[in-house]
Amino acid sequence: MSSTGGVVPVGTSSAAVNLAAALEPAQLELARGPLHVELPGAVRDRIARCREFVLEVSGSGRAIYGVTTGFGPLVEFEGRADSVGQSDNTIIHHIVGHGELLPPAVARAAVLARLFSLAQGRSGVSEQVVDSLCAMLDTEFAPAVPKLGSVGASGDLQPLAYVAHALRGHGNALFQGKLMPAGEALTRAGLKKLELDGRDALALVNGVSVTAAALGLAVAQAIRARRSAELLSALMTDVLGCGTEFTSVGLLAAFGHPDVADSGAAIRTWLEGSTPSGERPLQEVYSIRCTPQLIGAAGTSVRHAEEVVRRDLNGVSDNPLFFPEIKEVVHGGNFFGQPSAFAADQLNVALVQLGNLAERQLDLLVDPRRTSGLPPMLSPAPGRQHALQGVQISATATVAAMRRAAVPASVQSLPTNLHNQDVVPFGTQAAFVALDQANLLRYLHAALAVALRQAVHVGARRPQAPRLAAVLDRIAEEVPPIVEDRPLDVALGRVADLLDRVVSEVEGV
Repeated sequence: MSSTGGVVPVGTSSAAVNLAAALEPAQLELARGPLHVELPGAVRDRIARCREFVLEVSGSGRAIYGVTTGFGPLVEFEGRADSVGQSDNTIIHHIVGHGELLPPAVARAAVLARLFSLAQGRSGVSEQVVDSLCAMLDTEFAPAVPKLGSVGASGDLQPLAYVAHALRGHGNALFQGKLMPAGEALTRAGLKKLELDGRDALALVNGVSVTAAALGLAVAQAIRARRSAELLSALMTDVLGCGTEFTSVGLLAAFGHPDVADSGAAIRTWLEGSTPSGERPLQEVYSIRCTPQLIGAAGTSVRHAEEVVRRDLNGVSDNPLFFPEIKEVVHGGNFFGQPSAFAADQLNVALVQLGNLAERQLDLLVDPRRTSGLPPMLSPAPGRQHALQGVQISATATVAAMRRAAVPASVQSLPTNLHNQDVVPFGTQAAFVALDQANLLRYLHAALAVALRQAVHVGARRPQAPRLAAVLDRIAEEVPPIVEDRPLDVALGRVADLLDRVVSEVEGV
């Protein structure tokens, strides 16, 4: 599949975000490349005020978690007296992750998410930490972060510790996509090693920013997937000459679900200019007739996940929080990623059902009994050429993998950390699964698009709706007709990218 992993290219110049504005989930995709982060004076001032307050209370003899104490269940013991040593304590004991590395785009998105939390001026970090994160994002540097190790409870301690570790010049990092020692990557990127004290270090690791980043990226792709499902369902309806009564305005309004009505409207818009052939059954199978209800319901789950992750991205996940305006230090649990855990699991299920739909639509297309006589497997010479046969088998394997991964992570709580973390949300794992599912769904949609293109080649009608005909022509430019069997893996990746571009253009992205 495509190396872009579902991210729609936006050009080669550095993009920009502003720390004084709200961070939208879709903006996380900008962090895959150099990203300029604007740090307005008002934001810098509130960071500095909070930092001054932290230094003030730290010198007062008052106990502050992670500044004067040990971590987790060792909070009852004093921490190290020197700030550098306290910083080491925070980070180094979490450098125990394993598994494959996060894609650089995900690791960099996590840095962007963490930066927005720190910029709220409640964590007490030094200005140089924020400046360093901004500088990193403006380069092609990415921390090397193992995927496994976080339970998403005291924030994403392990993966964010790897972020801090790499920025300090330890462990590994990537520069321009190449893995190397972190110190070398920093030098190549023109970055200085990050120096931290105990509060800086804890603030960097003690939040749900990896979870929020992964879920935000999944949501951005899921929004495109919902629109791709509508487009492909409309294209299938037109190519087969199906009736369009199932998209009736009154019918869908009577159902009472706004997102269902919205999906029906989208399908109707794509179908403008198309007329039924009159050769299809009075009522189509559910993979055509019930598409507004299915896709619309998935859209509701996507909207919910988008709202949850937007709140995570613009809230403060850390412990403790500092309120200099009222001279308070508040210890609590704003690192507990339960909202995103629930939302990611719900999104996961919706993505699987969209995958089920795409796989069933593909199955319908390759079956001559249900396509008014199109050849089996859409082959121009059945037996001598196999056309979509391998694609369908791969699609079946893909949807099976998606189903197997649909077990909720948010209810898998296991006590750990001497029962300090006696209930945990596993939001990080839920978000990673949702992101994986969103990328697997790209493959299924690409497979369906290639099948629709091939169906027209072997005898189905060319779309009558002008907008659908234009989309089919764009697919045909990427994938010549299958006259003789050939590898299709690269072509499927190109079509997945094309679908992302098409629906993004429609949405005005």
